[in-house]
Amino acid sequence: MEAPQSHAVPDGANGNSASAFLLFVPSGPAKPRAMNPFNRRQFLGAAALGAAALSTLRTRAADAPATPAPRPVKLGLIGCGWWGMVNVKGAYKAGGAQVIAICDIDSDHLAATAAEIEKLQGSRPLTFKLYEDLLAVTGLEAVIIATPPQWHALPFIAAVNRGIDVFCEKPLAYDIREGCAMVDAAAKSRSIVQIGFVRRQSAAFQAVRQFIADDKLGRIINVDAQINFTAGTASAVPVAPPPSLDWDHWCGPGPLIPYSPQVGHRNWRLEKTSGQGHLYDWGIHLIDATRFILGETAPTAITATGGLYHLRGKITTPDTLTVQFEFARCPVTWRHRLWGSAELTPEFNNGIFFYGEKGTVFVTDQKWIYLPNGKGAERQVNETKSDLVPLHVAEFLDAVRHRKPVSATVAEAHLSTSAVKLAMIAYETGGRLAWDAKTEQITNHPEAAKLLKRAYRAPWKHPYAG
Repeated sequence: MEAPQSHAVPDGANGNSASAFLLFVPSGPAKPRAMNPFNRRQFLGAAALGAAALSTLRTRAADAPATPAPRPVKLGLIGCGWWGMVNVKGAYKAGGAQVIAICDIDSDHLAATAAEIEKLQGSRPLTFKLYEDLLAVTGLEAVIIATPPQWHALPFIAAVNRGIDVFCEKPLAYDIREGCAMVDAAAKSRSIVQIGFVRRQSAAFQAVRQFIADDKLGRIINVDAQINFTAGTASAVPVAPPPSLDWDHWCGPGPLIPYSPQVGHRNWRLEKTSGQGHLYDWGIHLIDATRFILGETAPTAITATGGLYHLRGKITTPDTLTVQFEFARCPVTWRHRLWGSAELTPEFNNGIFFYGEKGTVFVTDQKWIYLPNGKGAERQVNETKSDLVPLHVAEFLDAVRHRKPVSATVAEAHLSTSAVKLAMIAYETGGRLAWDAKTEQITNHPEAAKLLKRAYRAPWKHPYAG
């Protein structure tokens, strides 16, 4: 592959209209880097302390006087899909950003996104197929990576190696060893990194975190998290990919699978080789939020049961799943069903139950409910309002300008992503997996341990050198 050329920022770009993010589209192989376990352990050990400190800083900042309009941050977008534009619009709403370059391996998506961004900010971004070319743009400060998970690690590492700041969608990586390499690369760089765990911005989740810290629930006995919904599916019959889409490149370092509408744009979330299913794609938000609220790091053991009962032949990940995470403070149970449940209890379909000695709390994005113990106790409903994506993007942009901490660090994201990846490994292999978080090893199941790192398809090289 030819070396990427340097590109100038387009003339007349207007940085006064809010901000946009870099969405990224996969490109060629990144050079593997040797791991630095010491740096990674430092990052992971500091993660919880950093999140707690940032929560305190947010409270103080709420009382601060108004400040002048921030300078625009020059952004790139890697991955011009639906959620990529959600992030871009969140950046515009946050204010102080300008998208100067975008890339995607679908030429139709690329053209449509360029036109929409031009309409929103008054200037057209540079367009590329490959992320390597985007990262070479002169003046680029930060990127948003909004691709499927198999295309997170390589552009992330390439960006931080250049000193470019990164907002990357969750999950952090496809496999745990990719995550190790990403933590290591970030530790060696000066880049600001924010991962898209937007629920850390939720006033409801922050309130429950404080409620539990103030011992209002007493000892937490166990936690249940769930997201039930009726999954829509497209045709799983293999067909030729759209002419605009480089399907081989879309599959990237993962296996080259037959194209169908069910595994392509937007529907990849329930495909094993890319999205890895409902827990990995959506449920990870609640596992991360549970860790954030309880101040937990990593589980010591994981079990998982479930199956494909209703959507067999349509998706390749479980439509019904129960996972038990054994954390130090208490067990955490995840449940989902992608059929037949969403309509039964809509109020509680998406959220977390914390069962304590003094009562129970249920929390979701914009509301939390407290039910004290005791017969006839009246539940207390607390409504909140948080514009999650713009808040999360605004925090990132502010950190880029002022080199400040963020709430969803790469170390925190690695812990949450590792937990759900271990759950999917437990589902695939059966049995209870014992996890040593210090060495990042499955200690009791050699076959399961092989799944910590996926083999890459040529010509791409896995970034983890261990």
